[in-house]
Amino acid sequence: MAHIQGKHRLHTPIPAGPVPGGAGADAEDWYIPLCEEEMTLADALASLHRAGDGQDDIPVLVQLVENPRFRVPGVDVFHGRVDLFAHDCIHVALGRGMAPKDEAFVIGFTMGSTNRVGAAEEGLFAFIAGNLYPGVYKFSDEDLAVFRDALRLGQVSDCTALDTVDFRRYLDWPLVNLRRVLGVEVDLLAAYYRIEARRYPQAPESQRLLSCRRPA
Repeated sequence: MAHIQGKHRLHTPIPAGPVPGGAGADAEDWYIPLCEEEMTLADALASLHRAGDGQDDIPVLVQLVENPRFRVPGVDVFHGRVDLFAHDCIHVALGRGMAPKDEAFVIGFTMGSTNRVGAAEEGLFAFIAGNLYPGVYKFSDEDLAVFRDALRLGQVSDCTALDTVDFRRYLDWPLVNLRRVLGVEVDLLAAYYRIEARRYPQAPESQRLLSCRRPA
């Protein structure tokens, strides 16, 4: 898992022009639209890394909750934790950018795809993210709502548990084939994205979800 509030949880944005996915894109402006099918996973990741890269100054609490490297042996409080590389791949597969609601959605969907998250785990994560995460890392009420929606969506989806996927196997695959092998239902995502766009008309990351603007 990873999260963004003003910056990618594990990326440091490089201020630049607002071209989605292009070499001059800021991290919050970056996204690969769900309609993009022919771009390879490797190319999509390269466009993200041009927008911003780095893992500096991540608060300890955030890393303890979200990064599997900090898992206590024999204790798995939160299901769906993935490393940075897999997390970025999931952003691409789900057609989400790196803005706050994008991060909330990716975390929720990844957790939900495990089919192992109960009410107590959901509530604990929401409490920590909404109350204890420091500063820009804290989830807003709207972010928490998107997180919960995505968790449910991941639970009803028939996709592979995303925390179990070795995405390096698929770096040269077009996104349409990647989503197919993962079992990601594009129609299901698109239906929810339309709802999200109606709910949050002020949120750029929600309004662009079904845009077919392709990266430069």
